[in-house]
Amino acid sequence: MNSTPTTASTNEAATSAAAHAADEFPVGAVFAALWQRRLLLVGAPLLASVVALGISYLITPTFSARVSFMPPQQQQSSAAGALASLGALAGLAGGGVRNNGDQYVALVQSVTVADRLVERFDLVNKYERKFKIDARKQLAENTRVTLGRKDGLITLEVDDHDPKTAADMATAYVEELRALTARLALTEAQQRRAFFEKQLGQVKERLTAAQLALSTSGVSLGALKAEPKAAADGVAKLKAELTTAEVKLQVLRRAMSDNAAEVIAMSTQVQALRGELARLAQNEAPANQSGYIAAYREFKYQEALFEQISRQYEIARIDESRDGGQLQLVDAAEVPERKTKPKRSYFMIAGFGLGFVACAIWVLVPVLRSRRPA
Repeated sequence: MNSTPTTASTNEAATSAAAHAADEFPVGAVFAALWQRRLLLVGAPLLASVVALGISYLITPTFSARVSFMPPQQQQSSAAGALASLGALAGLAGGGVRNNGDQYVALVQSVTVADRLVERFDLVNKYERKFKIDARKQLAENTRVTLGRKDGLITLEVDDHDPKTAADMATAYVEELRALTARLALTEAQQRRAFFEKQLGQVKERLTAAQLALSTSGVSLGALKAEPKAAADGVAKLKAELTTAEVKLQVLRRAMSDNAAEVIAMSTQVQALRGELARLAQNEAPANQSGYIAAYREFKYQEALFEQISRQYEIARIDESRDGGQLQLVDAAEVPERKTKPKRSYFMIAGFGLGFVACAIWVLVPVLRSRRPA
Protein backbone atom coordinates (compact mmCIF):
# COMPACT_ATOMS: atom_id res chain seq x y z
CA MET A 1 0.00 0.00 0.00
CA ASN A 2 2.96 2.32 0.59
CA SER A 3 4.57 1.60 -2.78
CA THR A 4 2.40 4.07 -4.70
CA PRO A 5 3.43 7.24 -2.75
CA THR A 6 7.06 6.21 -2.88
CA THR A 7 6.93 5.77 -6.64
CA ALA A 8 5.24 9.16 -7.06
CA SER A 9 7.85 10.98 -4.98
CA THR A 10 10.61 9.30 -6.95
CA ASN A 11 9.09 10.45 -10.23
CA GLU A 12 8.79 14.03 -8.95
CA ALA A 13 12.44 14.07 -7.88
CA ALA A 14 13.50 12.77 -11.26
CA THR A 15 11.40 15.38 -13.03
CA SER A 16 12.84 18.26 -10.93
CA ALA A 17 16.38 17.02 -11.51
CA ALA A 18 15.78 16.91 -15.24
CA ALA A 19 14.33 20.43 -15.19
CA HIS A 20 17.29 21.69 -13.15
CA ALA A 21 19.69 20.11 -15.62
CA ALA A 22 17.84 21.78 -18.48
CA ASP A 23 18.04 25.17 -16.72
CA GLU A 24 21.80 24.98 -16.21
CA PHE A 25 23.94 27.00 -18.62
CA PRO A 26 25.31 24.66 -21.31
CA VAL A 27 29.00 25.48 -20.86
CA GLY A 28 30.21 22.47 -22.75
CA ALA A 29 27.92 23.10 -25.69
CA VAL A 30 29.00 26.75 -25.82
CA PHE A 31 32.71 25.92 -25.96
CA ALA A 32 32.04 23.23 -28.53
CA ALA A 33 30.16 25.67 -30.75
CA LEU A 34 32.88 28.31 -30.42
CA TRP A 35 35.62 25.81 -31.25
CA GLN A 36 33.69 24.55 -34.24
CA ARG A 37 33.42 28.12 -35.57
CA ARG A 38 36.93 29.20 -34.57
CA LEU A 39 37.96 30.21 -38.07
CA LEU A 40 34.94 32.46 -38.36
CA LEU A 41 35.58 33.95 -34.92
CA VAL A 42 39.09 34.92 -36.00
CA GLY A 43 38.56 35.82 -39.63
CA ALA A 44 35.49 38.02 -39.22
CA PRO A 45 37.02 40.25 -36.51
CA LEU A 46 40.16 40.63 -38.61
CA LEU A 47 38.05 41.68 -41.56
CA ALA A 48 36.15 44.13 -39.33
CA SER A 49 39.42 45.64 -38.10
CA VAL A 50 40.58 46.14 -41.69
CA VAL A 51 37.28 47.84 -42.53
CA ALA A 52 37.62 50.09 -39.46
CA LEU A 53 41.16 50.96 -40.54
CA GLY A 54 39.86 51.96 -43.94
CA ILE A 55 37.17 54.12 -42.34
CA SER A 56 39.82 55.91 -40.28
CA TYR A 57 41.49 57.07 -43.50
CA LEU A 58 38.26 58.73 -44.55
CA ILE A 59 38.20 60.92 -41.42
CA THR A 60 39.91 64.30 -41.71
CA PRO A 61 43.06 64.23 -39.54
CA THR A 62 43.30 66.53 -36.52
CA PHE A 63 46.54 68.19 -35.40
CA SER A 64 47.31 69.48 -31.90
CA ALA A 65 49.62 72.43 -31.21
CA ARG A 66 50.98 72.85 -27.71
CA VAL A 67 52.31 75.85 -25.80
CA SER A 68 53.39 76.11 -22.17
CA PHE A 69 54.05 79.19 -20.07
CA MET A 70 54.65 80.24 -16.48
CA PRO A 71 52.31 82.71 -14.76
CA PRO A 72 53.86 85.82 -13.16
CA GLN A 73 55.53 85.02 -9.87
CA GLN A 74 54.97 87.06 -6.73
CA GLN A 75 58.09 88.42 -5.08
CA GLN A 76 58.92 89.79 -1.66
CA SER A 77 60.91 92.92 -2.36
CA SER A 78 62.16 96.01 -0.61
CA ALA A 79 58.74 97.52 -1.19
CA ALA A 80 57.50 95.70 1.89
CA GLY A 81 59.76 97.80 4.08
CA ALA A 82 58.81 100.98 2.30
CA LEU A 83 55.12 100.16 2.59
CA ALA A 84 55.50 99.73 6.33
CA SER A 85 55.82 103.50 6.62
CA LEU A 86 52.26 103.80 5.33
CA GLY A 87 50.78 101.57 8.02
CA ALA A 88 47.20 100.73 7.16
CA LEU A 89 47.49 102.30 3.71
CA ALA A 90 50.00 99.62 2.78
CA GLY A 91 47.62 96.87 3.86
CA LEU A 92 44.85 98.41 1.80
CA ALA A 93 47.09 98.66 -1.25
CA GLY A 94 48.49 95.15 -0.95
CA GLY A 95 45.12 93.46 -0.88
CA GLY A 96 46.58 90.07 0.01
CA VAL A 97 46.54 88.87 -3.59
CA ARG A 98 48.45 85.65 -4.25
CA ASN A 99 49.70 84.27 -7.51
CA ASN A 100 47.32 81.45 -8.32
CA GLY A 101 47.76 79.30 -11.39
CA ASP A 102 44.07 78.43 -11.30
CA GLN A 103 43.31 82.10 -11.79
CA TYR A 104 45.27 82.21 -15.04
CA VAL A 105 43.67 78.98 -16.24
CA ALA A 106 40.29 80.64 -15.70
CA LEU A 107 41.46 83.71 -17.62
CA VAL A 108 42.57 81.55 -20.55
CA GLN A 109 39.12 79.97 -20.60
CA SER A 110 37.32 83.30 -20.20
CA VAL A 111 34.74 84.56 -22.68
CA THR A 112 36.87 87.64 -23.38
CA VAL A 113 39.82 85.60 -24.64
CA ALA A 114 37.56 83.19 -26.53
CA ASP A 115 35.74 86.00 -28.33
CA ARG A 116 39.03 87.55 -29.40
CA LEU A 117 40.10 84.24 -30.97
CA VAL A 118 36.72 83.81 -32.62
CA GLU A 119 37.14 87.22 -34.23
CA ARG A 120 40.81 86.82 -35.16
CA PHE A 121 40.36 83.47 -36.90
CA ASP A 122 36.79 83.96 -38.12
CA LEU A 123 35.75 80.79 -36.33
CA VAL A 124 32.04 81.32 -36.98
CA ASN A 125 32.64 80.59 -40.66
CA LYS A 126 35.50 78.17 -40.09
CA TYR A 127 33.41 75.96 -37.80
CA GLU A 128 30.32 76.55 -39.95
CA ARG A 129 28.29 77.86 -37.05
CA LYS A 130 25.43 80.34 -37.09
CA PHE A 131 26.16 82.20 -33.86
CA LYS A 132 29.30 83.30 -32.08
CA ILE A 133 28.32 81.40 -28.93
CA ASP A 134 28.31 78.14 -30.90
CA ALA A 135 31.75 78.89 -32.32
CA ARG A 136 32.93 79.68 -28.79
CA LYS A 137 31.68 76.30 -27.54
CA GLN A 138 33.42 74.50 -30.39
CA LEU A 139 36.62 76.35 -29.60
CA ALA A 140 36.34 75.27 -25.96
CA GLU A 141 35.95 71.65 -27.09
CA ASN A 142 39.07 71.97 -29.24
CA THR A 143 41.14 73.51 -26.43
CA ARG A 144 42.67 71.82 -23.40
CA VAL A 145 44.29 73.74 -20.54
CA THR A 146 46.12 71.99 -17.71
CA LEU A 147 48.00 73.31 -14.69
CA GLY A 148 51.02 71.45 -13.39
CA ARG A 149 50.63 71.18 -9.63
CA LYS A 150 54.33 70.52 -9.08
CA ASP A 151 56.03 72.86 -11.56
CA GLY A 152 53.27 75.48 -11.81
CA LEU A 153 53.42 75.51 -15.63
CA ILE A 154 50.25 76.00 -17.64
CA THR A 155 50.03 73.84 -20.76
CA LEU A 156 47.59 74.72 -23.52
CA GLU A 157 46.73 72.52 -26.51
CA VAL A 158 44.59 73.48 -29.49
CA ASP A 159 43.16 71.05 -32.05
CA ASP A 160 42.54 71.90 -35.67
CA HIS A 161 42.47 70.17 -39.03
CA ASP A 162 45.18 72.55 -40.28
CA PRO A 163 48.49 72.19 -38.38
CA LYS A 164 49.56 75.80 -38.98
CA THR A 165 46.21 77.15 -37.78
CA ALA A 166 46.49 75.05 -34.63
CA ALA A 167 49.92 76.56 -33.88
CA ASP A 168 48.71 80.09 -34.64
CA MET A 169 45.71 79.69 -32.35
CA ALA A 170 47.86 78.38 -29.50
CA THR A 171 50.14 81.41 -29.88
CA ALA A 172 47.12 83.72 -30.07
CA TYR A 173 45.87 82.38 -26.75
CA VAL A 174 49.07 83.56 -25.06
CA GLU A 175 48.94 86.93 -26.81
CA GLU A 176 45.34 87.57 -25.80
CA LEU A 177 46.04 86.44 -22.25
CA ARG A 178 48.90 88.93 -22.04
CA ALA A 179 46.65 91.69 -23.34
CA LEU A 180 43.98 90.80 -20.79
CA THR A 181 46.35 90.66 -17.82
CA ALA A 182 47.84 94.00 -18.88
CA ARG A 183 44.42 95.55 -18.25
CA LEU A 184 43.94 93.79 -14.93
CA ALA A 185 45.83 94.19 -11.67
CA LEU A 186 46.54 90.57 -10.75
CA THR A 187 49.88 90.53 -8.98
CA GLU A 188 50.69 92.24 -5.70
CA ALA A 189 52.93 94.77 -7.47
CA GLN A 190 50.25 95.52 -10.05
CA GLN A 191 47.66 96.12 -7.37
CA ARG A 192 49.98 98.44 -5.45
CA ARG A 193 50.76 100.34 -8.63
CA ALA A 194 47.06 100.70 -9.51
CA PHE A 195 46.18 101.77 -5.95
CA PHE A 196 48.90 104.42 -5.68
CA GLU A 197 48.28 105.61 -9.23
CA LYS A 198 44.67 106.36 -8.31
CA GLN A 199 45.66 107.98 -5.01
CA LEU A 200 48.35 110.01 -6.74
CA GLY A 201 45.82 111.54 -9.12
CA GLN A 202 43.49 112.48 -6.28
CA VAL A 203 46.25 114.00 -4.14
CA LYS A 204 47.59 115.91 -7.14
CA GLU A 205 44.21 117.56 -7.63
CA ARG A 206 43.99 118.45 -3.94
CA LEU A 207 47.56 119.81 -4.00
CA THR A 208 46.73 122.05 -6.95
CA ALA A 209 43.63 123.33 -5.15
CA ALA A 210 45.62 123.94 -1.95
CA GLN A 211 48.28 125.84 -3.88
CA LEU A 212 45.62 128.01 -5.50
CA ALA A 213 43.99 128.68 -2.13
CA LEU A 214 47.35 129.64 -0.64
CA SER A 215 48.09 132.09 -3.42
CA THR A 216 44.74 133.84 -2.97
CA SER A 217 44.66 133.87 0.86
CA GLY A 218 46.86 136.93 1.32
CA VAL A 219 49.36 137.55 4.13
CA SER A 220 48.63 139.66 7.21
CA LEU A 221 50.98 140.93 9.93
CA GLY A 222 49.32 138.64 12.49
CA ALA A 223 49.78 135.63 10.22
CA LEU A 224 53.50 136.33 9.89
CA LYS A 225 53.89 136.60 13.68
CA ALA A 226 52.10 133.27 14.16
CA GLU A 227 54.96 131.31 12.50
CA PRO A 228 52.79 129.40 10.04
CA LYS A 229 55.48 126.80 9.29
CA ALA A 230 55.56 125.53 12.87
CA ALA A 231 51.78 125.48 13.10
CA ALA A 232 51.49 123.75 9.73
CA ASP A 233 54.01 121.05 10.61
CA GLY A 234 52.25 120.11 13.85
CA VAL A 235 48.74 119.99 12.44
CA ALA A 236 49.84 118.28 9.22
CA LYS A 237 51.52 115.51 11.21
CA LEU A 238 48.41 115.05 13.34
CA LYS A 239 46.16 114.97 10.27
CA ALA A 240 48.40 112.34 8.68
CA GLU A 241 48.13 110.18 11.80
CA LEU A 242 44.36 110.60 11.79
CA THR A 243 44.11 109.65 8.10
CA THR A 244 46.19 106.52 8.66
CA ALA A 245 44.11 105.52 11.69
CA GLU A 246 40.83 106.05 9.81
CA VAL A 247 41.98 103.91 6.88
CA LYS A 248 43.15 101.19 9.25
CA LEU A 249 39.77 101.29 10.97
CA GLN A 250 38.05 100.81 7.60
CA VAL A 251 40.25 97.81 6.84
CA LEU A 252 39.51 96.25 10.24
CA ARG A 253 35.77 96.75 9.83
CA ARG A 254 35.87 94.90 6.51
CA ALA A 255 37.36 91.85 8.19
CA MET A 256 35.83 92.01 11.69
CA SER A 257 32.64 92.98 13.45
CA ASP A 258 32.21 96.26 15.29
CA ASN A 259 32.41 94.41 18.62
CA ALA A 260 35.91 93.07 17.96
CA ALA A 261 38.59 94.27 20.38
CA GLU A 262 40.81 95.52 17.55
CA VAL A 263 37.97 97.58 16.05
CA ILE A 264 37.05 99.09 19.43
CA ALA A 265 40.67 100.00 20.18
CA MET A 266 41.18 101.61 16.77
CA SER A 267 37.89 103.52 17.08
CA THR A 268 39.07 104.89 20.42
CA GLN A 269 42.35 105.98 18.85
CA VAL A 270 40.54 107.72 15.99
CA GLN A 271 38.29 109.59 18.42
CA ALA A 272 41.32 110.68 20.46
CA LEU A 273 43.10 111.99 17.37
CA ARG A 274 40.00 113.85 16.26
CA GLY A 275 39.70 115.43 19.69
CA GLU A 276 43.34 116.52 19.63
CA LEU A 277 42.92 117.98 16.17
CA ALA A 278 39.81 119.88 17.29
CA ARG A 279 41.70 121.24 20.31
CA LEU A 280 44.46 122.57 18.09
CA ALA A 281 41.86 124.15 15.83
CA GLN A 282 40.41 126.08 18.78
CA ASN A 283 43.85 127.47 19.63
CA GLU A 284 44.34 128.87 16.16
CA ALA A 285 44.60 132.58 15.48
CA PRO A 286 41.41 134.57 14.94
CA ALA A 287 39.60 134.04 11.69
CA ASN A 288 40.80 137.34 10.23
CA GLN A 289 44.43 136.30 10.79
CA SER A 290 44.38 132.50 10.29
CA GLY A 291 43.34 132.32 6.62
CA TYR A 292 46.89 132.25 5.36
CA ILE A 293 47.99 129.83 8.11
CA ALA A 294 45.18 127.38 7.28
CA ALA A 295 45.95 127.57 3.56
CA TYR A 296 49.66 127.11 4.18
CA ARG A 297 49.01 124.18 6.50
CA GLU A 298 46.76 122.46 3.93
CA PHE A 299 49.30 123.08 1.18
CA LYS A 300 52.15 121.54 3.20
CA TYR A 301 49.97 118.57 4.16
CA GLN A 302 49.02 117.83 0.56
CA GLU A 303 52.60 118.40 -0.56
CA ALA A 304 53.98 115.88 1.96
CA LEU A 305 51.26 113.38 1.08
CA PHE A 306 51.98 113.81 -2.64
CA GLU A 307 55.69 113.14 -2.11
CA GLN A 308 54.98 110.06 -0.01
CA ILE A 309 52.53 108.52 -2.47
CA SER A 310 54.78 109.40 -5.43
CA ARG A 311 57.62 107.51 -3.77
CA GLN A 312 55.45 104.45 -3.20
CA TYR A 313 54.10 104.65 -6.75
CA GLU A 314 57.60 104.55 -8.21
CA ILE A 315 58.54 101.60 -5.99
CA ALA A 316 55.44 99.73 -7.18
CA ARG A 317 56.31 100.44 -10.80
CA ILE A 318 59.84 99.10 -10.31
CA ASP A 319 58.50 95.94 -8.68
CA GLU A 320 55.95 95.53 -11.45
CA SER A 321 58.65 95.82 -14.11
CA ARG A 322 60.70 93.13 -12.36
CA ASP A 323 58.04 90.52 -11.73
CA GLY A 324 56.18 92.12 -14.52
CA GLY A 325 52.89 90.58 -14.56
CA GLN A 326 54.43 89.19 -17.72
CA LEU A 327 53.79 85.62 -18.78
CA GLN A 328 57.04 83.73 -19.22
CA LEU A 329 56.83 81.56 -22.31
CA VAL A 330 58.49 78.18 -21.75
CA ASP A 331 57.62 76.26 -24.92
CA ALA A 332 56.47 78.19 -27.96
CA ALA A 333 53.85 76.65 -30.21
CA GLU A 334 55.28 74.75 -33.18
CA VAL A 335 53.50 73.49 -36.26
CA PRO A 336 52.69 69.84 -35.45
CA GLU A 337 54.11 67.26 -37.84
CA ARG A 338 52.01 64.30 -36.74
CA LYS A 339 48.27 64.07 -36.41
CA THR A 340 46.66 63.31 -33.06
CA LYS A 341 43.31 62.10 -34.40
CA PRO A 342 42.04 59.69 -35.53
CA LYS A 343 43.99 56.98 -33.69
CA ARG A 344 44.06 54.18 -36.26
CA SER A 345 45.12 51.62 -33.68
CA TYR A 346 42.00 52.43 -31.67
CA PHE A 347 39.86 51.94 -34.75
CA MET A 348 41.43 48.53 -35.44
CA ILE A 349 41.02 47.37 -31.83
CA ALA A 350 37.42 48.56 -31.73
CA GLY A 351 36.66 46.90 -35.08
CA PHE A 352 38.19 43.61 -33.98
CA GLY A 353 36.31 43.66 -30.67
CA LEU A 354 32.95 44.49 -32.23
CA GLY A 355 33.47 41.86 -34.93
CA PHE A 356 34.31 39.17 -32.38
CA VAL A 357 31.29 39.99 -30.21
CA ALA A 358 28.96 39.98 -33.21
CA CYS A 359 30.28 36.62 -34.43
CA ALA A 360 30.10 35.08 -30.96
CA ILE A 361 26.47 36.13 -30.60
CA TRP A 362 25.68 34.75 -34.07
CA VAL A 363 27.25 31.39 -33.14
CA LEU A 364 25.80 31.06 -29.63
CA VAL A 365 22.20 32.11 -30.22
CA PRO A 366 21.24 28.87 -32.05
CA VAL A 367 22.95 26.79 -29.34
CA LEU A 368 21.08 28.51 -26.54
CA ARG A 369 17.76 28.23 -28.39
CA SER A 370 18.24 24.50 -28.92
CA ARG A 371 18.74 24.03 -25.17
CA ARG A 372 15.50 25.79 -24.30
CA PRO A 373 12.78 23.27 -23.26
CA ALA A 374 9.80 22.88 -25.56
